Amino acid sequence: MRSSNYAEVNNTRLYYEEAGSGSPIVLVHGLGGDCRVWDGQVEVIARRYRVICYDIRGHGKSALPLNDPYSHADDLKALLDYLGVIRPAIVVGHSMGGGIAIDFALTYPDALRALVLVASTVAGYTWSSAWNEAWALVFGDPASNVMEHALPMLLDHPMFANTRQQPDVMARLADILLGYSGWHIVNDDPLVELDPPAIDRLGEIRAPTLVMLGAGDFPDLHNIAGILHKGIRGARLVELPGVGHVPPMEAPEKFNQAVLEFLTGL
Repeated sequence: MRSSNYAEVNNTRLYYEEAGSGSPIVLVHGLGGDCRVWDGQVEVIARRYRVICYDIRGHGKSALPLNDPYSHADDLKALLDYLGVIRPAIVVGHSMGGGIAIDFALTYPDALRALVLVASTVAGYTWSSAWNEAWALVFGDPASNVMEHALPMLLDHPMFANTRQQPDVMARLADILLGYSGWHIVNDDPLVELDPPAIDRLGEIRAPTLVMLGAGDFPDLHNIAGILHKGIRGARLVELPGVGHVPPMEAPEKFNQAVLEFLTGL
């Protein structure tokens, strides 16, 4: 049975969903996403685990950030505490959610059992000029045009090139992204970053780690996957052929199989 509710934690309100029982596994979406990114995973993984997915601050049904400094890693830990999760959790993060998972691993190592980093970002990475130019097309117009320009342009970003080859998947992704508040685009985000950044501290991570991405993802994400694979001791790298930036939605069966095989081997 899949349930949903809100957690009042860290001076914010986080929407979350739960299903299953057993060892806890948390699903963390990326920029512009929400829990719906994981619709192809929750019920499958919940057959073996207690699955928790949530909308990060400023996304989906969760509250917008305020002016007070905050940390996504702290929000995740507060949510786990609120839900009474006392066993170390498996954290699965997609895109920016992967960066959040890495920060969580470095901030709360005793609360982590394993990491799955999917098309992950990592704080401190220097993005290529091609990446920056692609994002400049998204954010180039005045902030007042966030709904009319930035979010629709986001759907044309090169990192979704493979996703657009599956019109049904792209339609579902568009519904998610066009529902994003755009808060982080039009406001100064008081997010507190780790110092030094995570990219310089990967060697501190001791949890078993799976690094996964689609073969058709943007080159920068391939570079980051290589950095994570090399920098995190014992990390395993899986590349899914014919898949782009959103493996959980583009190839849910292949994605679920790879994740469950990794978790079975823990």
